[in-house]
Amino acid sequence: MKVFILGVFCGLLVACTAAPAKLDEVKPIAIVRSASENNADGSFAYSFESEDGTKMEASGNQKQVGPKPEDIGTVSRGSYSFTSPDGVVLTVNWTADENGFQATGDHLPTPPPMPEHVVKMLADLKSAGLL
Repeated sequence: MKVFILGVFCGLLVACTAAPAKLDEVKPIAIVRSASENNADGSFAYSFESEDGTKMEASGNQKQVGPKPEDIGTVSRGSYSFTSPDGVVLTVNWTADENGFQATGDHLPTPPPMPEHVVKMLADLKSAGLL
């Protein structure tokens, strides 16, 4: 199911980067490379590249994410890149695991650094065994 959702997301991403045009004027973008692997143990890998330079790859495996053996989840990682309307290639690297979805890219905003007093407070709480 996650693979399907990721595929839909990537498809929408590619569709959104195309310049607005009437549907009968849009030329299809060919896929120049595609690979897919699904294994019996639940691990997978797939990738594609289109003629406009859009690239996507993802891989993942099953992992115990909770205290019980039946607490199994999928840990995935991957990346995608595309060319923005102003000609800049944008790349996003991502991980999806028990900590949620985390994406990084030079063009993505990042939070400001934690203030020094917060860093100290967290260290004190950790050393006291409260974290």
